[in-house]
Amino acid sequence: MKTMLKDVLLAAFALALCAAPAAAEDVKAGDLVISQAWSRATPGGAKVAGGYLTIENKGTTADRLVSVSADIAGKTEVHEMAMDNGVMKMRPLDKGLMIDAGKTVKLAPGGNHLMLQELKGPFKQGDKVPVTLEFEKAGKVAVSLDVQGVGAQAPGDGGHMMKKMPDHSGMKM
Repeated sequence: MKTMLKDVLLAAFALALCAAPAAAEDVKAGDLVISQAWSRATPGGAKVAGGYLTIENKGTTADRLVSVSADIAGKTEVHEMAMDNGVMKMRPLDKGLMIDAGKTVKLAPGGNHLMLQELKGPFKQGDKVPVTLEFEKAGKVAVSLDVQGVGAQAPGDGGHMMKKMPDHSGMKM
């Protein structure tokens, strides 16, 4: 009986490992560490997608993300989203995005992000989308965006909106 229980637990563990989404690998470029690179799956016919990631500058001098490119997009930009007189506005950062020495910059939904436009194909959950980041000092850096579900809010989220709903299982009907 103990052997059978052990086998069942081992099989369940192996299945859990296979089912878990693979996390993006950290990429090092000079003093920069790029991590948690991800995007969302795009609905059919979508022509734009956002890219999100974290850039940590472990050095003593600032660097700047000056551009981004991706073969799957006709146009790519580094964007910011900010409130302006109560209105959320999005615009390209023409001078790039500064990463100060010893600081971490997070590109996330609702804030700074990569904007991939004129998409040549859809982003499907589980895909990896290659992009090239270009920094003033660290140069060109190849990164893959892990594609999460359509409604994902963070890497590994998968976009499962139901898990954010309150649990009503104990309610009487």
